[in-house]
Amino acid sequence: MSLARTNARKAAVQALYQWQMTGQNLNEIERQFGEEDRLKDAQKSYFKELLHEIPAQLISIDAALAEFVDRAVDAVDPVERAILRLGTYELLFRLDMPYRVAINESINLAKCFGADGSHRYVNGILDKIAQQKRTVEIQAKQQSSQ
Repeated sequence: MSLARTNARKAAVQALYQWQMTGQNLNEIERQFGEEDRLKDAQKSYFKELLHEIPAQLISIDAALAEFVDRAVDAVDPVERAILRLGTYELLFRLDMPYRVAINESINLAKCFGADGSHRYVNGILDKIAQQKRTVEIQAKQQSSQ
């Protein structure tokens, strides 16, 4: 797990939050983050992927979330929503990334940016999505540890 990728996720959560709250153009948000030097220690290519691909895949991401959140996705706290969307994107579209990495990174983002206890909420939802979408990977891991 690289620190540059972790920092890209942190910046992406902030950028996605900004996009969710303002509806601002993604290229403009990306430009602002670059100009403000908020990507100094981040993997810029991964930040860009997350910032552009999460909104591009929003229908699939929100459909996966809707099965497990206890309210409408748009009613979820905006910080938690940005984190859940990022984690769900990684679980659905970054199959090269182990599901535990995607979940743990999202838990850490919730601890960093979310309200008290939000990391448990994020963990519970992403774990259910992983159980549904990464079944083969989870079963293989369980068999190898027996």
